[in-house]
Amino acid sequence: MPRFTLGCLTILIALLPLQAQAKFTGEDFSGVYQCTGQDAHEGAYTGTVTMTLKPEHSRAPYASYDFKLEVPDYGTYLGHAAANGRHVAMHFGLQDPTTHDYGTGIAVIKKTKAGKWRFHKFYFEPEFKGGNTGLEDCVIR
Repeated sequence: MPRFTLGCLTILIALLPLQAQAKFTGEDFSGVYQCTGQDAHEGAYTGTVTMTLKPEHSRAPYASYDFKLEVPDYGTYLGHAAANGRHVAMHFGLQDPTTHDYGTGIAVIKKTKAGKWRFHKFYFEPEFKGGNTGLEDCVIR
């Protein structure tokens, strides 16, 4: 019995750093952002990005988000984002799979002079109209 108790205690002590690491300590970029973009195939557009932190899947400086981009006349692109500090990768896709309108973006989030979150994103869509890229600038409301 003492070996079992000692073994359990050893395991619990070993797991303590993992529990401490699980706490999210980064900045939360959740919110609704107003965006303007330039798509290589479609041209200029406006949209709204909503990012929602998933604290149960975030730890230390790493954050997980639900991601939604709504573009008038094009649709709603659902996805997710993963952040390491202020560097954020975003995966998104139009819910109509026949369009192949999905992709991955990368952004750096900064603050405006007024203290609002903003980001500049580059994205790549490997299958949309033979391949596509674009740039997007977004500021939180």
